[in-house]
Amino acid sequence: MRILFLGSGAFGLPTLKRLGEHHTLVGVVSQPDRPAGRGRVPTPTPVAAWATEFLPGIPLLKPERIGEPDVVRSIRTLAGPGFADAWIVIAFGQKLPPRLLDDIDAFNLHASLLPRWRGAAPIQAAILAGDNTTGNSVITLADRMDAGQVLAQSTRPILPSHTAGDLHDLLAADGPELVESVLRCLASGTRKPEAQDESAVTLAAKLRKPDGVIDFASSEPCRRRIHAFNPWPAVTVEFRARPLKLLRAVSRPAPDTSPRADAPGVGALLDADSGMVVCRDGTILQLVEVQPDGRSPMPWPDFARGQRPPLIPGEKFRTPAPPC
Repeated sequence: MRILFLGSGAFGLPTLKRLGEHHTLVGVVSQPDRPAGRGRVPTPTPVAAWATEFLPGIPLLKPERIGEPDVVRSIRTLAGPGFADAWIVIAFGQKLPPRLLDDIDAFNLHASLLPRWRGAAPIQAAILAGDNTTGNSVITLADRMDAGQVLAQSTRPILPSHTAGDLHDLLAADGPELVESVLRCLASGTRKPEAQDESAVTLAAKLRKPDGVIDFASSEPCRRRIHAFNPWPAVTVEFRARPLKLLRAVSRPAPDTSPRADAPGVGALLDADSGMVVCRDGTILQLVEVQPDGRSPMPWPDFARGQRPPLIPGEKFRTPAPPC
């Protein structure tokens, strides 16, 4: 089939690669280059970078605003009716206007089991909520965000060890076959779209840097927050007066003899070797992987061994004060 691909984030790369191998790509549309890194060097999106290297003969468009009339004309001239059989949209980053999609079979791959977790951060929202299962949905495009008809879904369990980064990669790898199944149904005329249950809709808000905090009230909500915000924005605490990112953790019940942390936003080190931190309700947050300021991620035991003076029980992890 002849496919136009619209995407920006790395989540769409496995599907783009599969489409390039098994179909004819008439073009790729991505976001413009943006400043990145300490030098603020203009950097292409993951999709644009991959397309430039591996699809050199395929038109690559990077519109600043996809709804501009000249952009709409260019895309529809490139891949309008008769020139493309379907448009695949994955983590593109801009809303596609109705005039762009007129008479087009356009599908979106979304990283949740819609109608649960419509919005910008569905993977993180699922972990934060303690969901046991997540997945992907392929939907038609609609005026309202992620509200299109569902064409296909795949499921995947959420394990206690999964971070948002882990699930992102697993769900991205599930995307190609799910999209292919929809394209096969399109080719055979056997699509069976289903409307979403509006009464079951939940929303996944866009992440912000200030979200990366925990209150040490109880270990399980802390674990979820640490894993949901790994790799970004990352939960950061103050330890020994320096920032420390908490990347992976395990939640454990309160032992009978467990002391309680004594102040809001503070966790107390219970055991230096194992990284066990006591929360205010007595439950234990065991730190598995951390990242000191200016260093690479490391297992807790490596971090503990490198501390001078040596760590002692009772040392405090504190939630940083919000900026003024």
